[in-house]
Amino acid sequence: MDKTGMPSTLSTQHDWYVSTLSSLSSPDDVPPIHLYSYKHVMDGFSAVLSQTHLDQLENLPGHVATFPESVGHLHTTHTPKFLGLNKRAGAWPAGKFGDDGIIGVLDTGIWPESESFNDKNMPPVPQRWRGICETGTEFNTSDCNKKLIGARKFSQGMKQVGLNISSTDDYDSPRDYMGHGSHTSLTAGGSPVQHADYFGYAKGTATGMAPLARIAMYKVIFYSGDSDGYDVAATDTLAGMDQAIEDGVDIMSLSLGFFETPFHENPIAIGAFAALKKGIFVTCSAGNSGPHGYTMLNGAPWLTTIGAGTIERQFGAEVTLGNGSIIVTGTSIYPENLFISRVPVYFGLGNRSEEVCDWNSLDPKDVAGKFLFCDYDGESSQFRQMSENDRYGPDIAGATGGIFSEDDAEFLHPDYFYMPIVIVSTKDGNLLKNYIMNTTNATVSVKFGLTLLGTKPAPKVAYFSSRGPDRRSPWTLKPDILAPGYHILAAWVPNGGFAPIPDNSSVYRAVISAPQAASVTPQSDYFGNYGFLSCYEVNGRHVVRSPVVSAIASPKT
Repeated sequence: MDKTGMPSTLSTQHDWYVSTLSSLSSPDDVPPIHLYSYKHVMDGFSAVLSQTHLDQLENLPGHVATFPESVGHLHTTHTPKFLGLNKRAGAWPAGKFGDDGIIGVLDTGIWPESESFNDKNMPPVPQRWRGICETGTEFNTSDCNKKLIGARKFSQGMKQVGLNISSTDDYDSPRDYMGHGSHTSLTAGGSPVQHADYFGYAKGTATGMAPLARIAMYKVIFYSGDSDGYDVAATDTLAGMDQAIEDGVDIMSLSLGFFETPFHENPIAIGAFAALKKGIFVTCSAGNSGPHGYTMLNGAPWLTTIGAGTIERQFGAEVTLGNGSIIVTGTSIYPENLFISRVPVYFGLGNRSEEVCDWNSLDPKDVAGKFLFCDYDGESSQFRQMSENDRYGPDIAGATGGIFSEDDAEFLHPDYFYMPIVIVSTKDGNLLKNYIMNTTNATVSVKFGLTLLGTKPAPKVAYFSSRGPDRRSPWTLKPDILAPGYHILAAWVPNGGFAPIPDNSSVYRAVISAPQAASVTPQSDYFGNYGFLSCYEVNGRHVVRSPVVSAIASPKT
C-alpha cells in the first residue's frame, strides 16, 4: 500500500488497513479476514480475500500491488543438498564435516569480520598447527579465532617486478579488498550462517562444504595501479605454498593460475608436488577461458583440477501479460524485491531497430513510464551487446524496465541487472510478442526476486569454465572434477557495492511493495554481505577464478 494515500483521520497504518478491509462489501456475507499488519518489511497487510474483495481493493486509492499466498520450504542455500550431502548420513558425517581439518587458501585475502568465519562452539585450535596471524594494514592478530586460525600475505615478488600494491584499492595485509578470497574461503570451510541471501535471492543457510574445518589465508593476489588489475607473482605463490606446508595445512586450495609452461617451471605444479609428498591434498581452478578446448590451466597430473558447473537453481522473475492471459518465467538477478503492476508495454513495431532495442534507437519520450519488449535479432544477444557497451547493463532509454527475448541468459553477469530487466527464452518471447501485437493497450506485471529450484539440465559445465585437455599433458583426462561454480552464494566484502541500483525514476518508488532489500554496506554485519562471483577472469593475464571445492576430510593422523 502507498502510505501517502492513508486518510489523515486515521492515526496508524494498521487502522487504515483494518478500515479498508471493513469497507469492502461481501455479497456472500463472508467478510475479509485480517491476518497481519506489517510495519517494517513492507507497507501493507495480509488478509483472506475473496475475488470480489480483491477486485474492490485493487480499485481503492493507495493500493499498489497484491501478492497471492505461497508455501515455503526449509532451505540451505542449496549447494549441499544438490550435491546429495546429508548431515545425518553419507560423506558429510563420515568426514566429520571436515572437523579439525585445516584448509589453506591462496587468494586475495579474507574479511575476518564476516559471520561466515565465526568460531562459535568450535574447540581449541589443533596443537599441530604452527601458523600465525600477521599484523598489517587494517589487520591484527586479534582478527583470527578458532575458525580463521592463520592469515599471512606474500607480496614481495610483486613489488620487486615493479607492481606496487594500491593503497586505495587493496590492503598490503591479509585483509581482502576484492572479495574473491572471502568468497572462496566460505565455499570451502565457512561456518553456517542463517538468513543469508543475495538481495532476496537464494535465501537460506550459507555454509561451507567442510563447516567444521579451520581456515588459513595466504594472500598472494593484489591489486596494482601499475597494471590496473589483480596480479600474482610466481615467487609469492611459491612462498605462500611453502609456508602453508610449514604451517601444517591438510588441504591447499588455489584459485589462480599461470600461463602453461613445462611442469618443472610452473610454480603451482612445483609447490603442489612438494605438498603432495607431505600428504597435502591440492585443488586448483581449471580457469575461466571456456568454452573451447585446450583452454585449461593447472593440468599437472598430481593436481586435482576443478571445472565449474551449474546447479539446479535459477534466479528469475515472473512476467504476466494483461489480466493473466500469458504468464512466463524468465531470468533476472535484479537486486530488489520489486513488483511492477500493470505497466503499459512498449514495442517498436514496424521499426526493426526499435523492435530489437538497438543501441540508441529508442526515444525516451516514447518509452517513459513503460516496460520495453525487445525482440531477438536472430543473430546475437542484444542485451549482452548493450551491457558490454555500458559495463553496468543496457541503456533502456529511461523506460521502467525491459523484457529481452533471447537464449543467452546464462552468459550474463549479475551486475548487468541493475535495472528491472528480465530475459525470457525466444520461445516465450514469441508468445509475448504475439500478445503485444494483437492487444490494444497491452500491460505487463513483473514480480522480481524469485528463486526457482529444479532447473534442468543440471549439472552442466558452465560456459566460461575452461576445457581440457591440458596442453602439457593431453593424455591426462582433465579437469578432474566438475563442481558447483556458477552463481554460488558466499561471503563478500562490505567495503564496496556490487549491484548498483539507480534511483532516477518515480515509477520505481510507486510500484515497490516492500522496502528495498539490504544493500552491501559496511554497516551490515553479515546480512547482505553475500554475493556471487562474476564469471569473468580476475585478470586475463594471470589470475583466474575457480569454483573452489573443498575436500571433506579428517585431518592427517
